[in-house]
Amino acid sequence: MWACCLASVWAACGERPSQSGDARDARNDIRIVAVTHGQSADPFWSVVANGIKDAAQDLGVRVEYQAPTSFDMVRMSQLIDAAVASRPAGLLVSIPDADALRGAVGKATAARIPVISINSGADAWQPLQLLAHIGQTEYEAGRASGERLARAGARKILCVNHEVGNLALDERCRGLRDALGASGGAITIVAVNLADPDDAQQRIASALSRDAQIDGILTLGPGGAAPTLAALRATGKLGKLKFGTFDLSADVLQALQRGEMLFATDQQPYLQGYLGVTLLVKYLETGAIPGGQQVIRTGPGFVTRDNAAQVAQMIERGVR
Repeated sequence: MWACCLASVWAACGERPSQSGDARDARNDIRIVAVTHGQSADPFWSVVANGIKDAAQDLGVRVEYQAPTSFDMVRMSQLIDAAVASRPAGLLVSIPDADALRGAVGKATAARIPVISINSGADAWQPLQLLAHIGQTEYEAGRASGERLARAGARKILCVNHEVGNLALDERCRGLRDALGASGGAITIVAVNLADPDDAQQRIASALSRDAQIDGILTLGPGGAAPTLAALRATGKLGKLKFGTFDLSADVLQALQRGEMLFATDQQPYLQGYLGVTLLVKYLETGAIPGGQQVIRTGPGFVTRDNAAQVAQMIERGVR
């Protein structure tokens, strides 16, 4: 877990130009806490954190980013409880498991702390009485990814789940399953632990060896791409199976440019962090959310070999 007063620290580091004016001065006392299920060191969540950081700097507010050291809903609930007890002006949360986090998030809304969910929670933000959700709708993203794989000729796809218990990933697999079912195909799910990449590679290789009919793979996050590529090389199937992933990383971009992957499904994590802070600040200042309560979609978009080089430049800047 890491937490810091981002606006003051990053301003001191001189990473972004400072902003002056009455509006910025009036925001000096605004403190927002972001609690997500993803650590800032993770390639995906580091981009979310960059968006949060930049919005805090641009708007002149303080933001604290907190996360459990692993996928742990008990610890995440405790972090939300602690955040609520500190009485922030607003709260950003991801909701990978609504049932597990319902009590903690409910304490925030009961305390009249404005709450917006980002990344995970497209199906949960309304029942939890949040202001809005920023991210992609996971079922639709999974289905769109499956349709791309089906159009490429895949009929039996291995769905690599790196975070069992994250309902957003279950929705991606469900969308994939429905897309394949519409074209007469099917999926097989394999669970992996990315904390042990060698074991993850072996699990994927074993799944491929057990079923020679598997002709496609979808990994549910960029961390799953590296062990999958290694497994494909080890089994002699690299370039022979249709392979797509969710989300971006430098490794994913390189694989796309080499033609080893078909696509990456991009949900624009930078915007999830940036817009989350921005909308909370504007809600505190105006009492309004654009369009009323809603899901503000940041994806899915698709990165392919055709646009991978352009996106790679944005990844180097930490904004994709």
